Amino acid sequence: MVKNIAGENTAFSNLNEGLGRVLRFGAYDAEVLERLRWMSSTLAPAIHRALQVLGGLELKPIIAQALHMGDECHNRNAAASSLLFKRLAGPLLRSGNDPTIAASLLEFMATNDHFFLNISMAACKAMLDAAHGVAGSSLVTVMARNGVEFGIRMSGTGDAWFTAPAPVVDGLFFPGYTKEDAAPDLGDSAITETAGIGGFAMAAAPAIVQFVGGTPQDALATTREMFHITLGSHRSFTLPQLNFGGSPAGIDARRVVDTGITPVINTGIAHRKAGIGQVGAGITRAPLACFIGAILSLAKQINVIPE
Repeated sequence: MVKNIAGENTAFSNLNEGLGRVLRFGAYDAEVLERLRWMSSTLAPAIHRALQVLGGLELKPIIAQALHMGDECHNRNAAASSLLFKRLAGPLLRSGNDPTIAASLLEFMATNDHFFLNISMAACKAMLDAAHGVAGSSLVTVMARNGVEFGIRMSGTGDAWFTAPAPVVDGLFFPGYTKEDAAPDLGDSAITETAGIGGFAMAAAPAIVQFVGGTPQDALATTREMFHITLGSHRSFTLPQLNFGGSPAGIDARRVVDTGITPVINTGIAHRKAGIGQVGAGITRAPLACFIGAILSLAKQINVIPE
């Protein structure tokens, strides 16, 4: 659970299982279910006790520091997960957990470089919800996909979703798999790009291309391109590769429609058949049709065009 102290709104996520055969990518065999039971009965309560010892944990500084250490906090979380590990290790040991159990928790976190991802997602959701519901605003506050449809929500259009078919991801595949095995784009993790990190901050994480494809120059060019469709740059999330300028943040649906430039997303790839799990990672773009639909709806709402 993540709370926006300034606005009092909250957001939440599950804890990250790791890569490969995990529930979020459609795998659900006995090993997956046993891991989830352990996470529910052992990992989550232990982290709760550790957070009580800490008195809570401020997440924005962790994300900001991780961006200076080679993460983009969507598909590369090695630095952020390590920073979280450092903050939680002592409290986990001091909060009454059995030493053997505490060791297993720390080992699980230490071997899962993506552990911070779900925490980053909840943090981004809390940030964006604070900007939702502004009359007349074309700020995009949600991007999400379910393997069939891609949808966005916009600050000025309330709870309405604007959808289009989910795109297929262009990426790198684990051994034994190809693009023919891939499901269309899915997951809630594009909330990170919506908040100005992830694919929007790829310039900070040149090594991400070893996971999603492309070159370090491509990563830098992608970040620079996103400035054409955002309202500004993030004051807290700065990128060394941009001379410590802020990451492009605040997707403006009007600018997306005007320029034809669509938001970039780097993401994991699930197998098209249920039960197999993650088969790769890559880069895709949000469908332009979502943004056209959102702007048409907003135009009718503010009487720019008739109903």
